[in-house]
Amino acid sequence: MSEATQTTLYCANHPDRPTNLRCNRCNKPICAECAVLTPTGYRCRECVRGQQKTFETAQWVDYPVSFILSLTLSFAGSYVASLLGFFTIFIAPVAGVATAEVVRWAVRRRRSRRLYQISAAGAILGSLPIILMRGIGLLAVFAATGSVSSGLFGLLPLAYGVLYAFLMVSTFYYRLAGIQIG
Repeated sequence: MSEATQTTLYCANHPDRPTNLRCNRCNKPICAECAVLTPTGYRCRECVRGQQKTFETAQWVDYPVSFILSLTLSFAGSYVASLLGFFTIFIAPVAGVATAEVVRWAVRRRRSRRLYQISAAGAILGSLPIILMRGIGLLAVFAATGSVSSGLFGLLPLAYGVLYAFLMVSTFYYRLAGIQIG
């Protein structure tokens, strides 16, 4: 039978799209939009999702451990960073990597997308108290003096606290979870 006489395949998810591509796991016809490139070839989204679930190994105890640990270490790091001013720019990514490695060690390298998200939430909440204290202090200075110019100098430590939180949490999350595309 020649190629011209073969029947045309249509995507299983988009019946109006002809395709010659098949999932290399379940052999379902898929279009270019539905195909996910993996190291072993193209797969449908359902097979990729099913495969990712087998890699989630976290146990129930890992969630509170990672949350409390990331919260505590983030708070300690934000306190140290608040004393260093400009050098927060250099300290925050290092603190993010160190916190991620400690959390990874504590949960024995088990993994789960939800575990990474809960850990990042702990890191965010841990860095908030210093930011809030700086913000309240800035409001108190403004209320006491009634002058905007006297409170502007307090903006810099507040900005450093926000910068620490952003740099630390983003570095922490991507170090813990890895950059995932798709």
